[in-house]
Amino acid sequence: MIHGQVSIQQVKDVELEDLLGREPVRLDWARIAHYLQGKRVLVTGAGGSIGGEISRQIARFQPKKLVLFENAETPLFFIESELRAAFPTVPIVPIIGDIRFKARVEAIFDEFLPEVVFHAAAYKHVPMMECNPAEAANNNVRGTRILADVAHRFGVERFVMISTDKAVNPTNVMGASKRAAELYVQALAKRSRTNFVTVRFGNVLGSNGSVIPIFKEQIAKGGPVTVTHPEVTRFFMTIPEASQLVLQAGSMGKGGEIFLLDMGEPVKIVKLAEELIQLSGYRPYEDIEITFTGLRPGEKLYEELLLDGEGVQPTCHEKIMVAKAAECDEAVLLRQIEELYQLARAMDLDGVVAKLQEMVPEFKPANSAHGKAKPNLILIKRGGEGA
Repeated sequence: MIHGQVSIQQVKDVELEDLLGREPVRLDWARIAHYLQGKRVLVTGAGGSIGGEISRQIARFQPKKLVLFENAETPLFFIESELRAAFPTVPIVPIIGDIRFKARVEAIFDEFLPEVVFHAAAYKHVPMMECNPAEAANNNVRGTRILADVAHRFGVERFVMISTDKAVNPTNVMGASKRAAELYVQALAKRSRTNFVTVRFGNVLGSNGSVIPIFKEQIAKGGPVTVTHPEVTRFFMTIPEASQLVLQAGSMGKGGEIFLLDMGEPVKIVKLAEELIQLSGYRPYEDIEITFTGLRPGEKLYEELLLDGEGVQPTCHEKIMVAKAAECDEAVLLRQIEELYQLARAMDLDGVVAKLQEMVPEFKPANSAHGKAKPNLILIKRGGEGA
């Protein structure tokens, strides 16, 4: 490289599986096929990393119809085009819409009558949601409630909600909003004929906005690779690994459970950076520098998969565990969700965070940034776009 004989494009393209070093996931294909083959399936957030991969995996089971529900036009275009080319015999229906628009959701369910729903639509970026707590509350909590309520009324057979390890003892708005959504889905499951289950897992390697694409771009530019803190750790899976286990967990639920995916041992982000640099053909701290930038708003050093008191039991699959359902007063939760929505509409950001703390008592905000974003949000509202 010193003599210009090797370019960065010739450096080894790292396989994400190399970073985890795990055996491929073993699945009970017959059990998954039993609830997907020949069924009308709807995936929310179908243009995202997880929603898109779930859609690919579902298409392999020849559903009667696969409805791709997505709010972003361009990602929806790409996943639809890909699936039509790869699975020409599967009827694919691309639907642009917002889970927060109740009438739109009802119209979609009325037209397509989905039998199985995978709910992957959510705002997931932790620092961004610290700056936008009203949107996190409206989309992740109220949007999930609307979708779950409509699924219940239309008699959907199975509803699988995608959650996150950040919902456990959350220190950020995103995690608290996902925990509140978990609570509502579990409460609704108690009185619904729809089989509502939640699947909780950690970070996925290579997803949109995750560390791996960022690290690879930084390496390609010659560094430095930026890590927030030398001790920060996260659970990781590959996107196909997580998506396949989501399908497997969806086949197991009886209603109200939270399934936990075995993420293996937590990985230090700095070790991930070092290994990625080495796999790319460089020496960390010599060819490519690593710098530490400090924890971002809402971040914590480590993540957890289980709350105190949830208890965990094994399932028939060695990579999937189940936690017992939470006890929750649905009437109180419904009132809190409505109050949360009104606070979000009023752009009362402190009120939104306080209400999330009331709904999720284990929520302990850390490094909060929502106050810093308030002046900009107020200016946007006065300009007529935030009403």
